[in-house]
Amino acid sequence: MTSLVEADRVEVLVLVDNVTDNLSSTPLFVENEWPRLWKRGMRALSGRCLCCAAHGLSCAITVWSGTRARTLLFDTGPDEVVFERNVGRLGFDVASIEGIVLSHGHWDHCGAMLRALQMIRSHNGGRDVPTYMHPDMYRTRATKAADGSFRLFEDVPSAAQLTQHGAEVIHSTRPQRALEDCVYISGEIPRLTSFEVGLPGQHRMTDDGNGWEPDPLIMDERFVAVAVKGKGLLVFTACSHAGVINVLKQARSCFPALPLYGVLGGFHLSGTNERVIPDTVEALREFDLSVIAAAHCTGWRATGALANAFGDAVVPSAVGKLYKF
Repeated sequence: MTSLVEADRVEVLVLVDNVTDNLSSTPLFVENEWPRLWKRGMRALSGRCLCCAAHGLSCAITVWSGTRARTLLFDTGPDEVVFERNVGRLGFDVASIEGIVLSHGHWDHCGAMLRALQMIRSHNGGRDVPTYMHPDMYRTRATKAADGSFRLFEDVPSAAQLTQHGAEVIHSTRPQRALEDCVYISGEIPRLTSFEVGLPGQHRMTDDGNGWEPDPLIMDERFVAVAVKGKGLLVFTACSHAGVINVLKQARSCFPALPLYGVLGGFHLSGTNERVIPDTVEALREFDLSVIAAAHCTGWRATGALANAFGDAVVPSAVGKLYKF
């Protein structure tokens, strides 16, 4: 399954991210939050107008074929209040969403799933929303602390809860296409590099519910990709627990005839993964990317290292940013 309808253009609106940044300069194809708010009628800068940053990620990916636009919601961030606030202040039309992909089973990407479904269906005439889930996303997870205790993660909403809120739940461990073949949803990502080892210390509850087992690789993680006419493949990786290099290698393997144009998402190069920043930066060179939109869990040290290595190709994500390709 490697064919993909090329989009005439693509827009990516960042609904939730770890940071807000309206002061840094951007290239012409990127618009910050404030210009969008002025266009919507903001008359004075005020906290009552601005979006809110939160630890997590959510993007609306809109692809155009001719005059036909199709929008995919990629994750929902950690909290329904943040999601709803930012959607409202950015003036994003949730009725345009024709599908939702949850990248993996972590709370900071799924916290607003149920509210997002409610909002979409209240504006789209009550139609159910195709919602793409890996069947292992629902496992209870935790981080093992140094003292041996487990710090629980909030669970992903169950398939029953999603269905009750208007999701048409689609489970798969294999690659899929969505929105009339305009969007590629990867299967499980092969782990090929020696230095990308997942999330050390993460565990998941055993099937019998009586204990914990190591789960550093988070094999339920998937990426999304779209093809932009005249440019190539845009890859969306929400957290890169698989490793952003493994993600890009798999994307290239799936679409060998398309150049990799850009990557947007969290690269998980913060915390204990800061040690692999040099390896990641060096390995990224082989892809010759035009856009590196570091987001969410990338971390400031990695973002700085990327900017030093790749210059203007690095356009960090922030809440309310609109990327136009």
